[in-house]
Amino acid sequence: MASKEARPQLQQKGKFMIPYWWKVVFAFTLGWMFINANKYFLNPILDNIGLEYNLNNSQLGLVNSIFFLTYTIAQIPAGAFSDKFGRKKLLVIGFVLYGILTGVSGLMAGFTDFLVARALAGLSSATYYGPQFALSSEAIPEKHRTVGSAIINSGSGIGIAFGFILSSTLVLDMGMKWTVPFYIFGVLTVLVGLLIVALVKEKNPDTVKEREQLEKTAHNGEKISVISLLKNRNLLITFLVLFCSIYGFTVVVTWLPKFLETERGFHGSQVGLISALVPLASIPGALVASYISDRLGRKKPFAFVLIPIAAFALWATVYVHSTALLITALLVYGLFGKIALDPLLIASVSENVRQSAYGIAFSLYNFIGMISSVIAPWFVGYLADKTGSMTAGFYSAVIVLAIGFVLMMFFKEGPKATAMDA
Repeated sequence: MASKEARPQLQQKGKFMIPYWWKVVFAFTLGWMFINANKYFLNPILDNIGLEYNLNNSQLGLVNSIFFLTYTIAQIPAGAFSDKFGRKKLLVIGFVLYGILTGVSGLMAGFTDFLVARALAGLSSATYYGPQFALSSEAIPEKHRTVGSAIINSGSGIGIAFGFILSSTLVLDMGMKWTVPFYIFGVLTVLVGLLIVALVKEKNPDTVKEREQLEKTAHNGEKISVISLLKNRNLLITFLVLFCSIYGFTVVVTWLPKFLETERGFHGSQVGLISALVPLASIPGALVASYISDRLGRKKPFAFVLIPIAAFALWATVYVHSTALLITALLVYGLFGKIALDPLLIASVSENVRQSAYGIAFSLYNFIGMISSVIAPWFVGYLADKTGSMTAGFYSAVIVLAIGFVLMMFFKEGPKATAMDA
């Protein structure tokens, strides 16, 4: 019989001990749920906001673009500050403030005030991305990193779906004022921020400094900068492919509800439920793709499958008129689209930069990717105002995804990805 010492150390005093990295994955999955719910829950009720402030499609697109503008600009400073002053501290402060500002957005009487509140909310939410993936990449064992990132990222899909369904049900079906979801999500976000405080630990600063010193010695004192990251071919391609992927995703989550209502005749919570198919379908797609990728140790082959199928599904979304085919296209995009691709790209970043620079690397990654979220909402709204239809905007997403596919051809990957492979 095996001795007690030989057994896995999962019990202490008769109690099951949950591995720390499981707690990190749970906390950050909830974090992504509400980061993304707050970003997108207003999209099914954009027409209600437009009626309140008398807005056209371009101005409605500006509601999302202004949020993502401040969110994007703050990415790199947030990552740099988190590496220097503490990742958990910056993440939690920004996350709680994000919840407060989401609630405050619903109190604004004028459109300008509303835009300012959304801009400040975007700014505060920027403290989450880089620090979160830096903390989780440190906590999750390397052999589970892609799957762990996929589980965390699944919170995005759940949050978007939850936001779509709740806001459309409360406002479009139950007739509540469009401001009510802002209050609900604001409170829930603050509570999740407090949960992160309780579950996630910051590494001992002395340990972090010691590790950084060892890494600098190993790399002849080389300092990681934005320029040096951009000179790494694999990182640069990863950043640009993310830009293309997020462009398509932003078009869908921003304008699909309005497209369904104005051009396909859906109403009320039907809009939210059908729109929610995309983020919900993305969850199994991301988990399966990341699991297989972890086993094979390669990312590029899966990108070559995911990107063209996602582009075809977006094209089919606006081309077909059958409800059954439309729903099928959306499910396919969810399974093979942006959220399914994310864990592969995130793992690519962590494999091509040393741990002490995770904060700045992930922030730069998100900064470049999220520029497309600034462009897409306004640009597609502008195309809709000019053409009288939303189809041109969806087709623009297909073209951008095709560019991402071409870029991925230049990604350098052998049988196993090699860290710092330039």
